Amino acid sequence: MDTKDIQKDAETRMQKGVENTRTELTKIRTGKASPVMLDTVKVEYYGSMVPLQQVANVNTPEARLLTIQPWEKSLIGEIEKAIQKADLGLNPVNDGMIIRLPIPQLTEERRKDLVRLCHKLVEEGRIAIRNVRRDTNDKLKSAEREHEISEDQYHTAIDEIQKFTDKYIKEVDEILARKEKEVMEV
Repeated sequence: MDTKDIQKDAETRMQKGVENTRTELTKIRTGKASPVMLDTVKVEYYGSMVPLQQVANVNTPEARLLTIQPWEKSLIGEIEKAIQKADLGLNPVNDGMIIRLPIPQLTEERRKDLVRLCHKLVEEGRIAIRNVRRDTNDKLKSAEREHEISEDQYHTAIDEIQKFTDKYIKEVDEILARKEKEVMEV
């Protein structure tokens, strides 16, 4: 067992934790319209569920409006149902050709709730990163006990894993700061 392989695996898993946190935070809507808000919406298309972006163009003509233009007119009803089922708190307006999604203004209380939710999601990301550190440290400790690696290699690898942990937790905290600022802007 090579310490470099263990470190590389830990770093990859920590990066995935950061990406997962980033993805979860993009789902939280701010007062501004963004096509990313609809990333989780799946539409039934010829018997299978596909992402909305694969069956329609999603545009942001105004800061507080999304428009969805399906490639096939017959999908307009399915898209409307899918948006309502996705429970995004948005009400689609269908004119037969295009779906308009007005983004309502957020109240101060709702903004604070969203910030709390952001903090919760980021804390879950931090925990995931720390769990990777713990698992990796356990692997290294086991390898050292089995005399697969030396004590010096063990301590060097533990230090590297801690550097990765600090780096990725800092990255998650920076993502939180940006999202918090975005949510609180009026």
